[in-house]
Amino acid sequence: MVSSSLKKQFEKAVLSLVRPLAGTGLTPNHVTVLGLAVACLTAWLYGTWGGDRLRLVAAAATLLLSGLLDAVDGVLARSSGNASRLGGFLDSVSDRYSDALAFSGLILGGLCDAWVGLAALVGSLMVSYCRSRAEAEGVKMTGVGLAERAERMVLLAAASLASYWWLPSLNYGVIMIAALAHATVLQRGMYFKKVVETR
Repeated sequence: MVSSSLKKQFEKAVLSLVRPLAGTGLTPNHVTVLGLAVACLTAWLYGTWGGDRLRLVAAAATLLLSGLLDAVDGVLARSSGNASRLGGFLDSVSDRYSDALAFSGLILGGLCDAWVGLAALVGSLMVSYCRSRAEAEGVKMTGVGLAERAERMVLLAAASLASYWWLPSLNYGVIMIAALAHATVLQRGMYFKKVVETR
């Protein structure tokens, strides 16, 4: 969960910490699955918060941890020479499940309006789909758009932390995520159109 604009800096910063993990037998796919498990915990915390605002703070922490693991698996794969098409596929699918789990937990926990949560969920999935569909046509989408996954998840974590003091912040945060996600889809669509028309 690292913004494309900061990806190289992030990799340099954590490379010395991540590289030794390869010697422990930990594979990038293990890290990916662990990140998905933490995302399940995040969804559970949202869905069963039951008025306990400390659970929302914990959800913010696990959401960020899940995103960190998502970033680390790629660094581990490249630094250990274990990058593979299967690993990339697993990572991408895991990301989509993680997004769906987070918003499903918010909706089930009554922490946001159901329609708002669904709009954010659909928008988040479509941002990813736009990238994969465009790149299948040979158009790179890295860094295109207002809110890639990293920005959306950081915003959700911030809203979750703020909800400890003001509960409606989560609903407003999800509204912002929904708007930014759909704006990103529009931006990527316009960028794709511009690229293919100039070829």
